[in-house]
Amino acid sequence: MSQRRIAIVHDWLTGMRGGEKVLDAVCQRFPDAALFTIVHVPGSVSPAIERMRPRTSFVQHLPAVTRWYRAYLPVFPAAVEQFDLDGFDFVLSISHCAVKSVIRARQATHVCYCLTPMRYAWDQFEAYFGAERLGSIGSAVMRRVMSHMARWDRDTADRADRYVAISHYVAGRIRRYYNRDSTVVYPPVDTSFFTPATTPGNGERYALVVSALVPYKRIDIAIDAARLAGIPLKIVGDGPDRVRLERSVGSRNGAGQTTFLGRCTDDEIRDLYRRAAVTLLPGEEDFGIVPVEAQACGRPVVALARGGATETVVDGQTGVLVDDSSAAAFADGIARALSASYDRGAIRRHAEKFSRERFVREIAALVESD
Repeated sequence: MSQRRIAIVHDWLTGMRGGEKVLDAVCQRFPDAALFTIVHVPGSVSPAIERMRPRTSFVQHLPAVTRWYRAYLPVFPAAVEQFDLDGFDFVLSISHCAVKSVIRARQATHVCYCLTPMRYAWDQFEAYFGAERLGSIGSAVMRRVMSHMARWDRDTADRADRYVAISHYVAGRIRRYYNRDSTVVYPPVDTSFFTPATTPGNGERYALVVSALVPYKRIDIAIDAARLAGIPLKIVGDGPDRVRLERSVGSRNGAGQTTFLGRCTDDEIRDLYRRAAVTLLPGEEDFGIVPVEAQACGRPVVALARGGATETVVDGQTGVLVDDSSAAAFADGIARALSASYDRGAIRRHAEKFSRERFVREIAALVESD
């Protein structure tokens, strides 16, 4: 195993979101591997990733790419196909967009750890490129572009020898869009960092959202649900939807009802988890690391009963699963969570099933067995 040359390929490196946390664990386990990515914003990711000195594509040199990299989505296929992976025996792609379609050397094995098939092209076009966001002409242009991207994504699905999905929900998407089977390895959650408060308690009376502020996360539902439930809401995160969300709150925002905290440090987020009465997940997630981080801190979660949350939240034991994606249904879920009595230790033990150590062990076994 020590003689094998390993290449790790990731879509882009612009911040520490779920995919980058997966990459961080992989880089620490395989520090001698080579790392390739379409775009890298230096200093935006963990030291373990930065030490790998990521090799970037030609997209890195396009104008304003570190801020507007998604605008160059149409050229991503050409970018990933130009990565020089000759000489590598094993390729591990960590893909939610394009890098599952890299071209490996003939003798190499390619395992794709699939975060999700490309959302923009398959089932969330309106959320990213709908007329309300780009105007009718811009949306029509992007529809043609994404139609081409979907065909390319489907036609290159066999470039990976094996697929590993982050959840059974994503395994279903891989089967639907790529006609490929996959095994499931849940992504890593740092349960050694996210831990319960040393002093037991039921938390303060506020709800918490930790999320990128993008349309499909459905933060608007959390805002309206918290208002209906009469509980303050704290929102951690930033993104292109922030201005719209802040405007939507507008004059309806009572004293301290909804607070946008922007980007926070991990220490600050852990403290917010520990003190929150409940953490909310209103959108349909492929896995959803935030609910597991909250549960690792011993706190309950109210989540939409779709996608990865059905695999990470135990209804009635570690939180509440809400069947309907409406503000009223979520407000009812919040009320149920606030009135319930939860075993903090049991919530924590459930979260430990998704630990970083477990992930590294399972991924290493995959790399070493192929």
